[in-house]
Amino acid sequence: MQLKLARDPALWLFLVATGVRLFSAFVIHVDDDTQALINALATAVASALVALIVRRDGQVPAILGVAQALLALAVGLGLHVSAENQALIMSFVGGLAAAFVRTQVVAPLSAAGDRQA
Repeated sequence: MQLKLARDPALWLFLVATGVRLFSAFVIHVDDDTQALINALATAVASALVALIVRRDGQVPAILGVAQALLALAVGLGLHVSAENQALIMSFVGGLAAAFVRTQVVAPLSAAGDRQA
């Protein structure tokens, strides 16, 4: 079985964003405000890339990404949640978003590896 990263761009990009969130919260131990900004940035970048990659259906990941970024910014502006809990919550929401987007878009590559129109 060959791994084709282009088949599930939302899943892979949100996994990378989740890795960034968890690394900043559990490895480098940033403060709560910084974690909120990292969450928002990771989500915004991943969402923008997914929207560009899945051009036909880009509004779905863009909307979900905006919702995640707004949640992260709310935390940064006063919602009291620890950096560790922010990372866990945002990772869970990112996973749900990626799973939902996967059911709503067509992969740019077929299972055989051919580019789809």
